[in-house]
Amino acid sequence: MRSVSALAIIAAAVILLVLATGSLFTVQQTQQALVLRFGEPVAGRGLVTQPGLHFKIPFIENVVYLDNRILDLEAPKQEVLASDNTRIEVDSFLRYRIVDPLKFYQTVGTIERANSQLGFVLNSAVRRVLGEANLTQIVRDDRASLMARIRDQVEAEGSRLGIVAVDVRIRRADLPRQISERVYSRMQTERAREAAEFRAQGSEQAQKIVAGADRNVVVLKGEAQRQADQTRGEGDAERNRIFAASFGKDPDFFAFFRSMQAYETGLQSGDTRMVISPKSEFFRFFGSPSGERAQAVAPVAKEPAPASASSP
Repeated sequence: MRSVSALAIIAAAVILLVLATGSLFTVQQTQQALVLRFGEPVAGRGLVTQPGLHFKIPFIENVVYLDNRILDLEAPKQEVLASDNTRIEVDSFLRYRIVDPLKFYQTVGTIERANSQLGFVLNSAVRRVLGEANLTQIVRDDRASLMARIRDQVEAEGSRLGIVAVDVRIRRADLPRQISERVYSRMQTERAREAAEFRAQGSEQAQKIVAGADRNVVVLKGEAQRQADQTRGEGDAERNRIFAASFGKDPDFFAFFRSMQAYETGLQSGDTRMVISPKSEFFRFFGSPSGERAQAVAPVAKEPAPASASSP
């Protein structure tokens, strides 16, 4: 009897433990739970959002856990035809949150199935929105507004799944490799043409500047030469006037002075050679400071003695 009672007590304890374990469930901070009874939500406590320990009826009710954090969906890279017939490869992603767990559970059930459907929704929205814009708008001008339009379309489609689209981003929007190479080659050719044009314009401007500078140099040199010739002529005239005045006052001194200048200029040190007669007028002051040449004295002939008369 005692052994039977002990076994009954142990069995009852095990049953109570199983019932207690089956009637308790824990909700984490990052989770929200659905309490279902035969697949239908329990009225009044079907959605549990408060973290902690909660109760349910064992074997009749079950709990489905769903994430209450912002979830990410990476869309595969796809090729989109823009409005200007430019093909671009777009890499985008979606961030969403489950706001209606019951609808989410009833429509898709799991996050994996939700990601599969949202991937198609995101790709379709990207094609529709970017197909109405050109390459410049997608890459630079209207990128933010285009992403907002894609998010709104995804949210409109995703509302039937019990989710809300938090953000949609276009990570990259690139031209395909073959098109990129052609565009790069065309841009390189265009830049080379512009560079050649700029160089030609610069060379033309340089030639104009050099020609203007050369013309100014010629003009300035001519003006300077004219002024120099005029000044030199005035100086020569003044010199000649002074010399003429001096010549009028003292012709001998003027002749002597001019001869000294001629000696200084003609008899320079070095290899100066002059083939000229010593009796030349150039050396007139070498013999006499007064410039007078010495008169040659002719020898006086002796008169013959008178013949004496001889007597017969």
